[in-house]
Amino acid sequence: MGNPGSGYIIHEITPLSDRDCFYIADRRKTEFTYPLHSHSEFEINYVENAEGVRRIVGDSVEIIGKYDLTLIAGEELEHVWEQHQCTSKQIREITVQFSKDLFFGNLIRKNQFDSIRRMLDSAQKGINFPMETIMKIYPMLDTLSAEKSGFHAVIKLLIILYELSLCDSYRTLTSTSFAHIDENSDSRRVRKIQEYINKYYREEIRLEDLAGITGMTPVALSRFFKLRSGKTVSDYIIDIRLGHAARLLVDTTNTVAEICYDCGFNNISNFNRIFKKRKGCSPKEFRENYRKRKLII
Repeated sequence: MGNPGSGYIIHEITPLSDRDCFYIADRRKTEFTYPLHSHSEFEINYVENAEGVRRIVGDSVEIIGKYDLTLIAGEELEHVWEQHQCTSKQIREITVQFSKDLFFGNLIRKNQFDSIRRMLDSAQKGINFPMETIMKIYPMLDTLSAEKSGFHAVIKLLIILYELSLCDSYRTLTSTSFAHIDENSDSRRVRKIQEYINKYYREEIRLEDLAGITGMTPVALSRFFKLRSGKTVSDYIIDIRLGHAARLLVDTTNTVAEICYDCGFNNISNFNRIFKKRKGCSPKEFRENYRKRKLII
């Protein structure tokens, strides 16, 4: 084992073989000890009786409640559940890992799988489900590991994925740049706006500039972008800048001030304030915490 400051993330080799559809571990435990890691398999992770545990997915850091359900479909998306302030000794964790090749050939492109495909696209950034959805799929998840027939277990997993995909209020967790993916969008105009912001995030971006590349008025563009992407233009710009900043904090030794200006923020105190508000800690603390979590095995 390397030393904790070595700056590596474990790439987990899961027990899933080429001939298996999925792997499930249903565990009762008293604490979380596994370090920050990533793996190529998609993962559903359900945790109960673990209030106070800290869930980290990419640059998202949240303290979970009594029940937590997360889906991760990003190959390089590092994640971990840390003990933090959890005092429970009766934690239950159900982890289901399945290969992205589970939907062999063109199956995932069929109409009946539209909602699952969209959900797995979103899950490249990690997604978290509300209590209502957890309660809906819990009876199936609860009995999945006890299913005697492998075939029926796979069908049950597909139903779970389908039911999860019908949830219209799941939350994406990490930022696009941290998840190493390109933002997907059905709209050419939205993609055009996003590409422009992704390219020029280091510079000042005015609404007029964006309006010019889409042939819309600034007011119309604002409304259109919010409607199609679910967030304001300024919030999207901040998210992109923060994602790049978080990546640089983890991957480089640049000073916080250098990172601040390199990512398009023109004021260090403003950068610190926004970062702390969105991430729950200062840029310096984020860097220190992340380095402590990285281990190589």
